[in-house]
Amino acid sequence: MIVVGSYEEFEKYIGEDMGVSEYLKVTQEQINKFAEATLDHQWIHCDEEKAKNGPFGTTIAHGYLTLSLVPYLWGQILEAKNLKMMINYGVDNLKFGAPVPVGSELRLHAKLDKLTNLRGITKAEFGAKMEIKDNPKAAFTATLILLYHFE
Repeated sequence: MIVVGSYEEFEKYIGEDMGVSEYLKVTQEQINKFAEATLDHQWIHCDEEKAKNGPFGTTIAHGYLTLSLVPYLWGQILEAKNLKMMINYGVDNLKFGAPVPVGSELRLHAKLDKLTNLRGITKAEFGAKMEIKDNPKAAFTATLILLYHFE
């Protein structure tokens, strides 16, 4: 795990691979809870019986469920010390590349592409890939933009 406590400590990682998280298994219970929270009950996610005859032979995770796992998995890659607040600022160039069948294991892989000092606020842009265990295609790729307010 990488630990940073200031813009200056972050700077040395520009262009560097930040690492990968542990794998996290996606369960049907998670998918169902996400469907409840987002009101997205499409059968491909929630109807296990119908999905057996669907294009993937099983249910798949919502694309936005895989994206919503980023904060948890990111916390396994980088720890920010001396922090007042961190804000998820945005996501650029998000592309969902492969379905995530229930039971798949996902991990986040990140590289620090750009760092900007916005009058004391650190804007970090990470190239991110949500990898699916034993699948050469990523669930998604994106540029994640985070704002770090260090003390």
